[in-house]
Amino acid sequence: MVLQSSLKNCLQLSCILQAPKAGFRSTASGGLIMQSTSNDVYQNLAVEDWIHDHMNLENQQVLFLWRNSPAVVIGRHQNPWQECNLRLLRQKNIKLARRRSGGGTVYHDLGNINLTFFTTRKKHERMENLKLVVKALKALRPQLDVHVTDRYDILLDRQYKISGTAAKLGRTAAYHHCTLLCNTDKFVLSSVLKSPYKGLKSNATPSVPASVKNLFEEDSSLTSELLLDAIAEEYATQHRIDRHINLINPADETVLPGINNKAKELQTWEWVYGKTPKFNISTHFNIAYKDSVLDVKVDMDVKHGRIEVCNIDLPEQWLPPALCSELVKNLTGSKFCPNETTALVTTLLRACPHDGDLQSKWNLLCENIKMLM
Repeated sequence: MVLQSSLKNCLQLSCILQAPKAGFRSTASGGLIMQSTSNDVYQNLAVEDWIHDHMNLENQQVLFLWRNSPAVVIGRHQNPWQECNLRLLRQKNIKLARRRSGGGTVYHDLGNINLTFFTTRKKHERMENLKLVVKALKALRPQLDVHVTDRYDILLDRQYKISGTAAKLGRTAAYHHCTLLCNTDKFVLSSVLKSPYKGLKSNATPSVPASVKNLFEEDSSLTSELLLDAIAEEYATQHRIDRHINLINPADETVLPGINNKAKELQTWEWVYGKTPKFNISTHFNIAYKDSVLDVKVDMDVKHGRIEVCNIDLPEQWLPPALCSELVKNLTGSKFCPNETTALVTTLLRACPHDGDLQSKWNLLCENIKMLM
């Protein structure tokens, strides 16, 4: 299948996408296949939101194809501290995003294909979409043992998960998106999707772990381009639409008015972390100092990503109670975030007595508290 991005196609796509809902003019084909030219997770998630919010899908079903640079994407009702290793994400410069659909956490990189099927709510059918993907895979490589489960996953060889599913059901519009593991870095995937945080209790939606395998491990002759084309071909056949893919730039305001504001919103701390359901962290850690080992107990309630209640229990003789109380007072109401905590404790440190022993203890305590975040 040829990817077409000529000026004529861009203008036609712009007209289709910008047509107001009330006066939407469907194309003769009644369907549209689009592929993002961006690998930015926030831009691609913003396109999903834009299509869902702006397009009239009564007569125009849409398939959106996209790939991301390394990113961890959590579901709408999930807790990032529970789902992934945030410290490792920061070290590796891997982005964290929260999508607007439910479901579990996934790792994306350029070895992963993402597919989003847009329809009206009435026509929303996840199983049929996944069967379409399986049919495309079978048409490309008949020997592949792939099938859809009752949980809306696609399994390879009856045991390895190669695709997970999530969906958003609006009042009239809906979309279903799924992943397809092609050549993802499985070592990074398993590392970043393993939470190191202890003592965390949350009612957030937990992910269900699964064994995974790349399609390219099964057949090294496959490429992402072959897979994208095969899926687009099957979609076009089933929906009787034109057999070409329209390239779309997720930053183009002339085609997608308001898209950049949507992308910016998805990057904010308030969305990524602040939408986390309320949780509690009750844990302890040891601090080795000179010839002694101190056991410190910490209990925090975190709501909207901010510390609502904070208790730190440590021996009075180790740190002056007034200093510990000041730390608790300043942490309460602050973001459950190492950057904000660093700034906070640095300011408090300036008010500490200029006592080398005391400041060493203070630094050790604060560093351990930041490790909880």
